[in-house]
Amino acid sequence: MDAVRVALLREVLAGTEWLGATRRFAGALRGSVVSHGGGLLLVGTPEYEPWHLAAHLVDEAAWSGTPELAPTLVRHDARPSDPAHLAVGLGRLEAARRGETLLVVAPGGPAAPLVERVSDARRAGATVLALGPGQGELPCLAHEILAVPDGSELDLDTVQHLVSAAAGENALPAPRGRRRFRDRVARLAEHLTAPPPARW
Repeated sequence: MDAVRVALLREVLAGTEWLGATRRFAGALRGSVVSHGGGLLLVGTPEYEPWHLAAHLVDEAAWSGTPELAPTLVRHDARPSDPAHLAVGLGRLEAARRGETLLVVAPGGPAAPLVERVSDARRAGATVLALGPGQGELPCLAHEILAVPDGSELDLDTVQHLVSAAAGENALPAPRGRRRFRDRVARLAEHLTAPPPARW
């Protein structure tokens, strides 16, 4: 999905909770990797490897001048004979440490072996973010989760497009001087009406 289609999708979604939710999640992702200087690991399930999200994050990293957003795709069936960018297996999760960010994309929720590896990475100090149904054990492990339940208005692939695009956006510079009263009230109202983030 190119920038024009993302912009059109955002227009369609104006007034829904999805725009704010995807931007907050993208902000958590970008904030985590930028503050630690990179180290983004991206993993899915054996049935669903997030190739498309990996490619979009690589593009956003280049376009935004934020190389920390470029992920390492961790694959369940990686083989040493695969090209280097596709040959990273689940053993990489065992090596995850403080300062690294692990983004888990699991449409149906991950199976127990992956949950154990994610739990180990969290205990080792990695920041865990999750995109998925919002049920099961993964939400309990994630520092930040964006729930995409079955039957919601958007599917997981569309949400990934919104997240990757928002992660690559450069924040506008903060206005100088005192903000107008209306701006402060609008910001407070936005903060108060935003859904609470799901946290561990």
